[in-house]
Amino acid sequence: MKASKIILIWTLLLVLPAAALAQGHIELQSVAEVEREVMNEEGKIEIKRLPAGKVVPGTEVIFSQRYQNISKETAENAVITNPMPEHMVYAQGSADGSGTRITFSVDNGKSYNIPAKLFVYDAAGRKYPARPKDYTHIRWTFENPLPPGARGAVSFRAILE
Repeated sequence: MKASKIILIWTLLLVLPAAALAQGHIELQSVAEVEREVMNEEGKIEIKRLPAGKVVPGTEVIFSQRYQNISKETAENAVITNPMPEHMVYAQGSADGSGTRITFSVDNGKSYNIPAKLFVYDAAGRKYPARPKDYTHIRWTFENPLPPGARGAVSFRAILE
């Protein structure tokens, strides 16, 4: 078994038009959590999300980015881009974000597309369909402008190698 690794809240990038970013339209909060079985006050087992802290290889971590438009202006063309945390592999089909178009990158954020249109090349130059372990970034592009006060969250799950 591999030695334990520490998960730190991952680095993210928020991509907005320069004017929106400069005016401070969007406030962000990053969260890394794990699901654990805990006993509630009634003595029943339920699943709760808890801060990730230290996790061992094979643990699934839920990465969430909470957002809110804190300005009095609408945020146009909002995009949230997250690099895949180091030593983590995307859990296929886990990205979530209501009202967003979710795309992925396999080239360190240079280009984005849906999984079916992503390809990687081996050392001999042969082309293969990308797998979740090949993803380097995840991007959520908001389909509509975010009005003042709009809030929500985008998320994905990844497994520690």
